[in-house]
Amino acid sequence: MACALSAATAMMPGVCSGQIVAADYATDPTYGSGWSAGQNGGIRLGGSGFNANDPTPAGTYQAMSNTSPIGTSWTLATHANNTGLANAGRAITGGLLPGYVFETVIDNPTPSHFFRGFDILFTSGPDNNVGGNNTAALRASVFNYGSTTWGINDAGGNRSSGINQATVAVAGMRLDLTLTSATTYSLTMTPLNGATPYTQAGTLGPEAGPITYVDYRLYHGTSTGAEDPTDNFEISYMTIVPEPSTLALIGLGSAGLLFLRRRK
Repeated sequence: MACALSAATAMMPGVCSGQIVAADYATDPTYGSGWSAGQNGGIRLGGSGFNANDPTPAGTYQAMSNTSPIGTSWTLATHANNTGLANAGRAITGGLLPGYVFETVIDNPTPSHFFRGFDILFTSGPDNNVGGNNTAALRASVFNYGSTTWGINDAGGNRSSGINQATVAVAGMRLDLTLTSATTYSLTMTPLNGATPYTQAGTLGPEAGPITYVDYRLYHGTSTGAEDPTDNFEISYMTIVPEPSTLALIGLGSAGLLFLRRRK
């Protein structure tokens, strides 16, 4: 599929460079110096970088880490005797569209603490959700009265993935979210230590979209700092790409445009 011949792909910047239409990496030479305090080189993601509305002083709960099992990563850390919500989010320019895959790689803390934990919220934004506000189109979390298993909340309520946080802590986990329509989705969670992935399909809710924001949050045990993978919640990257069927349709559209051009 040649971009020079495709009006369809020309309307979606980034598709022809590895099919990425949006990306944020903790560290990648393509995107400058990677994530830092309030800025990075992500493409087609709103704002200037990870939006941090954690408690003052700014930056206390967020930093770069070089010791995570998933490599250099943006880390959320809880301090001050288990108080304070580490909270970082990113707007998705134009929203997550049906047929596109949002992918992120994370690594969660090892221990569990009663009525504490961490989550990933997919919301309509426009900002991070404060502590206690779990309203989202979709929520992936380990945050339920001492539970150590990742759960998924959607319009049908909460379902357990069967993936334990200790399993994820070993080598991280990749989460892939695909909207199958404006109100439905497919989600796959893949532990990167080789454990069995989990997939489910469902209906978004109670905030049923559009998904224009992703919010990572941590309320956990006291961290000793950025280089504390035992207690921190770490994010390696997030990308948005067309799923293969969408990419195939783009290719068919491109072929049709080329055929019509040649007939003329």
